[in-house]
Amino acid sequence: MAWLSLFIAGLFETAWAIGLKYTEGFTRLWPSIFTILAMIASLLFLSRALRTIPVGTGYAVWTGIGAVGTAILGILLFSEPATFVRLACIGLIVAGIIGLMLVSP
Repeated sequence: MAWLSLFIAGLFETAWAIGLKYTEGFTRLWPSIFTILAMIASLLFLSRALRTIPVGTGYAVWTGIGAVGTAILGILLFSEPATFVRLACIGLIVAGIIGLMLVSP
């Protein structure tokens, strides 16, 4: 259950990171509300996961999921470059996430 909570926390981290783009510096009400709620949800799920998962592992996986999700959505939503090197680096982050999950309790 802790790993599921951590995965959900990472998805909410991705949501708030992308949401920041739409807030335009927190000048737009609804995107700002969505982003703040996603931040709160992300931290709540992270705190639930860290009851069981070691903090170093949990934090690294949480930020990794957020980084990968945000980079992929940046490519899909904002036409950011999808070069081979960039995709390979995203793949390395995914490999790190999987590695941490495999060696952690």
